[in-house]
Amino acid sequence: MKFKSAKINEFRTWGLLLTLAGMLVMVLGTAGVLLWGDTGKVLMFFCMFIGSLLLMGSMGVYFWAGMMSTSAFMLECPECGKQTKMLGKTDRCMFCHTILTMDEKYAENSKPQDLS
Repeated sequence: MKFKSAKINEFRTWGLLLTLAGMLVMVLGTAGVLLWGDTGKVLMFFCMFIGSLLLMGSMGVYFWAGMMSTSAFMLECPECGKQTKMLGKTDRCMFCHTILTMDEKYAENSKPQDLS
C-alpha cells in the first residue's frame, strides 16, 4: 500500500531516513574497532566516510525541501480547515491527507451533477 502524505512531508521523510542511515553506518563502523581491533580501523574509516556522505545527502534533501516549502502555495484545506502548502498541480493536505488541486481537469467533483 502506498503511503498518502503531502509532497513536502515525503521529502522530509527521505531526509530523516538518510540521517538515520548515516548515523547507523557510523555506529556500526565504530563497533568494528571494538570487535576486530586494528582491522576494524579500516572498516571504521570506510563507514565514517559513507556515513558522512549520507548525512550530507540528508542535509541537501532538507535544504531542497525547505526551498520548495518557501515557494509553495498556501491554501486552506476544505476538509479540516487548516492552512496547508501545495506543490504542483495536485497535492495532499499535510494534516488530513485530502487530495487538493487547483486545476479543474484533475478535480474529481469539479462540476455538479444534475440529479433530476
